[in-house]
This record gives sequence, C-alpha cells and structure tokens, in this order.
Amino acid sequence: MSSQAQQAREAFGARLRDLRKDAGLTGRALAALAGWHLSKVSRIEHGKRAANENDIRIWCRHCNAEDHILELIATVRNINAMWLEWRRTLQTGTKIRQQHSISLYEQTRVFRVYHPALVWGTLQTAEYATAMLEQVVDFYEIPDDIERGVAARMERQQYLYQGDRRYNVILGEQSLYTNIGGPDVLRGQLDRLLAVLSLPRLSLGIIPTRAAHQLWPGNSFIMFDERTVMVETYSAEFTITQPHEIALYAKAFAKLQWSAVYGRPARELIARALESLG
Repeated sequence: MSSQAQQAREAFGARLRDLRKDAGLTGRALAALAGWHLSKVSRIEHGKRAANENDIRIWCRHCNAEDHILELIATVRNINAMWLEWRRTLQTGTKIRQQHSISLYEQTRVFRVYHPALVWGTLQTAEYATAMLEQVVDFYEIPDDIERGVAARMERQQYLYQGDRRYNVILGEQSLYTNIGGPDVLRGQLDRLLAVLSLPRLSLGIIPTRAAHQLWPGNSFIMFDERTVMVETYSAEFTITQPHEIALYAKAFAKLQWSAVYGRPARELIARALESLG
C-alpha cells in the first residue's frame, strides 16, 4: 500500500478510536461486545488492518455513533479506491487503462485539467502519445501494446468536438519544452496546440515560467465535474471522491488559473517554444 493510503488508513483508525473513547469503552470492552478478538480493535485503530463496512456498522452501533455510519462508510470506500497500483492497472498493457478513461469522458460535462510539465493526453498528437506510452511500457515493464493504447487515447479526442462538454486546461510553460520523442515530435505537438486554441469547447491556459503564483505548483490532476479527481504519480493513480477534498482541488485550480495566460499571450508562448526548436 502507498504511503498516502496508509496515512489515510491510520487517520481513519484514529477517528474510530476517538468514537470508542467518547463512548467510554476500552478496546477490550468493544471487542467483547462485537465478538471480536482484542487484536482486531487495536489493528484497525492503528491502521494495520482495514475496517470493512460491516465492521463500521458494528463499531458505531456499540459506540452509540450510528449517525456517523454513512459518512464513515463513504470514507473507507474512498480509502479502498484511493490507490490503484500502476503495475496492476497496466498488467495487460496500456489499452485497457486508456479505455477506462473513455467511460469517464462520456459521463463528464466539465473538465478541469492541470499539467505542469507535459501536454495533456487528450491534446496529444499520435506521435507524442506513442513516445509517452513507450516510456510507460519500458518503465513498468509491461506488455507492449502501444499501438492499441495510442488508438484508445486518440479515441478520447472525439469528445473535444462533440456535445456540450467544457474543457478547462492549464499547462505549465515547461510542458512546451519537455522533450518527449525528440524535436520533430515536439514540433508537431506544438503545432497541434496552436490548432486547438480556437476550439470553442476548450479553454487552454499556460502558466509562464516567471508568472507570480497564488499557489505552489503541484502534481498534475484532472477533475471530472465535481465527482472525481485523479492524480497520477510514478507508483499509482490516486482517485479522490470525498467532497471536501474535491473542493480543495477546485480551489487549487482557481488559483492556478490566476497565474495562467490565455488567447494571444498563450499563442505567443507556444510560438516562442516552436522558434526555439529551429
């Protein structure tokens, strides 16, 4: 389990411990009432064992905290879904992971996307996407199905031109210079960005390297309406569904927008990056 997921489990265990203490119960007393071994209470409270939904119902019933059941179940579901290890997600190659994104796209009306150092997948050219997935296959040592993975990624681009979806995308200026696939691939990718700037459903902002920031640059993330936030790291994909956490990402996105430039200034930044390639 990732360190963040483990920390979330430990925080959840501490919360259950507080409910037990508020009820005036010792760990031994709660275990006796629930018909559990004493070690189960201790392991749950210290984050060494996951509490399932039935455990939560029993815990709250004996601690006179039944009004907390629904909230606690939502929290434990979030912890369980929080991390999908990349190796497990990608164990059959890249295509399935790309297809999983398509269902999210179909259900979403408003996207908020932040990528500080790379071009977001839905705006990528096939050549740029190929270079990216080649790195994924090599790094995670997974089956090579790059051609199918790229095809699935390109399929997502249809939603840029369909329906009433809105795409609010912020890229760091570094994403215009990060050398993915070599100068020719990057040149084609920058041309692609210039082309999509005029799309009516897309709001593309770029944060200049020297822009003042209201918030420090963080990990890339994608918000799907107000339902889900996905954060990618080297080891896992972090999925957030708790409303108060989603609200934090919405706040972060608004502060990042403050630093971004749009329209002509954004076009000038892309043109400058193109000129640097010769």
